[in-house]
Amino acid sequence: MPITGLLLFISMLAPLVFLQRRLHREIQAIFLILTRNPQLTIGLFSVLFFPGVLLHELSHFLMAKLLRVRTGGFSLIPTTMDDGRLQLGYVETAQTDIVRDSLIGAAPLIAGSLFVAYAGVNRMQLNVLWNMVENGNFDLFFRGITLLPKIPDFYVWFYLIFAVSSTMTPSEADRHAWLPFGLGASILLALAVFAGAGAWMLENLAPLLDSFLAAAATLFGLSMILHLILLLPVMILHRAAAKIIGVDVK
Repeated sequence: MPITGLLLFISMLAPLVFLQRRLHREIQAIFLILTRNPQLTIGLFSVLFFPGVLLHELSHFLMAKLLRVRTGGFSLIPTTMDDGRLQLGYVETAQTDIVRDSLIGAAPLIAGSLFVAYAGVNRMQLNVLWNMVENGNFDLFFRGITLLPKIPDFYVWFYLIFAVSSTMTPSEADRHAWLPFGLGASILLALAVFAGAGAWMLENLAPLLDSFLAAAATLFGLSMILHLILLLPVMILHRAAAKIIGVDVK
């Protein structure tokens, strides 16, 4: 049974989410140390990630329209939630069936992955770096990183990939229909296997699903490379700002 893609998908997604959250915390800490103003920090953070937030919310909106689901308010203004989380934007959609709700919730991940695939592979050749990591050629990997700034419009594409890949992960609200959808799909799969279609699915559907998950894992790996490149200098900048100004954020 082909499960390589599934294992890669899981092994890439969890670290990417961790790196996203860690990098976001470090950036927020730097802004807060420099400004001493929580509202200004939120404003600067939202401006930094605006391209990604725009694509995130626009993908929700367009997916809802494509699936003929009624939409309401649309906002790109950051808001602090009651539980302390920062909401950078939102799109109001009517509640519908779990399939359409799941697709609307997954829209930012789909749109963000497509953008990262285009910009990361066609514009920045990050797939070459990823291949070096997969093959254990870390010396070539670090040498390749030093050559990245020579790519035409490198800083523009680097920033856009960073902003999009850091905001493409669906929020908790986006994922609200995923559990019932997954349970329903599992029940249908179990019924199909019970009806005698298990061998056919393993032969025809499993390889396609495994290839899809492997491709998604590769995109997550490209995003991980970008976050790893940024995380260390941002952490150093955080520590330097805290030491110079004499204030830190815990």
